[in-house]
Amino acid sequence: MSSQSPLLPRFRLFLTCCSIAANALLAGGIFTFPLLSPSLALHLKLTQPQLTTIVLSGMMGQYPFSAFAGKVIDRHGPWATSLVASALFSTGFGLFAWEISKTPDDIAAPSQSSFRHLTLCFFMAGLGTVFSYFSFLFAASKSFPSSIGFASGASTALFGLSPLFLSFVASTFFTDPVTGLNVTKFLTFLAITAGSVHFVGAFNLRLPSTVSPTALEPQETTPLSDNDVEGQSGADERDPLLPHKPRAEVTVVPVEEDGSALDLLRDPQFWWLACIVMITLGSCEMVVSNIGTIVLSLPGSSSTAGSATFNPSTDAATSKQVRLLSLASTLSRLLSGPLADFVSPVASHLPGGAPITRKHFVSRVGFLSGATLLLAGTFTALEIVVKSQDDLWLLSVGTGVVYGTTFTIMPSLISSIWGHANFGRNFGILTYAPFVGTPIFSYLYAFISAAHAGGEGVCVGHECWRLTFWIGVGTAFIACAVSLGLWRQWKGRV
Repeated sequence: MSSQSPLLPRFRLFLTCCSIAANALLAGGIFTFPLLSPSLALHLKLTQPQLTTIVLSGMMGQYPFSAFAGKVIDRHGPWATSLVASALFSTGFGLFAWEISKTPDDIAAPSQSSFRHLTLCFFMAGLGTVFSYFSFLFAASKSFPSSIGFASGASTALFGLSPLFLSFVASTFFTDPVTGLNVTKFLTFLAITAGSVHFVGAFNLRLPSTVSPTALEPQETTPLSDNDVEGQSGADERDPLLPHKPRAEVTVVPVEEDGSALDLLRDPQFWWLACIVMITLGSCEMVVSNIGTIVLSLPGSSSTAGSATFNPSTDAATSKQVRLLSLASTLSRLLSGPLADFVSPVASHLPGGAPITRKHFVSRVGFLSGATLLLAGTFTALEIVVKSQDDLWLLSVGTGVVYGTTFTIMPSLISSIWGHANFGRNFGILTYAPFVGTPIFSYLYAFISAAHAGGEGVCVGHECWRLTFWIGVGTAFIACAVSLGLWRQWKGRV
């Protein structure tokens, strides 16, 4: 009996990990919109601003209720957000597929009612994405609190892999070599599978109130001296390792665990971080949303000019860029999380109350600074180097790395600076930053593209996006400067 008692918690943890992985892998349906946009533009006669509005409804649908989703996590746990995501995915993708199926292919002008319905449906799918994201991210973080960087990096890496996985499914099972992607059947598949997986997650993500890994037990048994409360906590067997380099350790800075949302908003450093996130993620999501029409604007390997008409090679080129974005985002999350845990261990507190203090090499904010510089370099390369669809891998890979790294670093920064008690709420509030940045950059792209389209619907040529990405270069350098200021402010803390 006693020998079997540890099996149940291990089995429960195994089921939790399976649901974390499944939720993450099926949560990225809205990021496959570039696969849908050519068909929507050519068969439903939707214009670039209309396409941008639909995809923005999904991208921005992730953010309006993110603080609420975080509060649900703090109060009830990941199972509740997984259940909500199940209902939203099934309804959003299902109604989107139904609206397309009842619209004739031979219409001469876009239907305003269909446009509004598609926008609302994609908003629901985007809202489901944020509830799904919170379910697997916080389930992973709370299940492995001593390795929050690895846990968040691995789980969000699968989320980054989701568009790659779904685009592979779309091209393998729902794409005809002549007619291209069957949008209706693919969206029906998303409605059924994403809804079912998240419904099962509502049962598997019921976590215990505290998680105390056995590897952390020695820290709970270390008594704190009354005279050593500040600066010498845990000053036992770890002290001889670095006796002459106290600055090599992370400074454990007290945080206000019960601070209100108003206290967070009064902190100017929060607004600095929000500015970085707004610019970085807003620019990246503009690329993610519009990579399909960027492909259409450029000549293919066998042509001399871009084409606004559908052909199988264009569909394949778009699918390739979606997969590159997904793969780059996935690898960056897998690498940046563990690397940040090693070179930039956060000053956090475990459930037993003992602080984690390990050798600190560089500030975790440095990852944000590097991401902003890479973003500026990627956009500059697009302007100077990219001449055809074959060169777009520079944009896709660079954007994917920046996107994945930023999202991986954010949770550990928030928990380290503003505490764990309201971690979900604080993370949700910060995600309002891309809620502002994404529409700014996306509509900038849309209207500049429409201005050069010449009334043809889909713009062709480099001028469709040249001004947009030069503006993106400038804002990326602004975000880099702000991150350097935070690096100095948070020296020794993260």
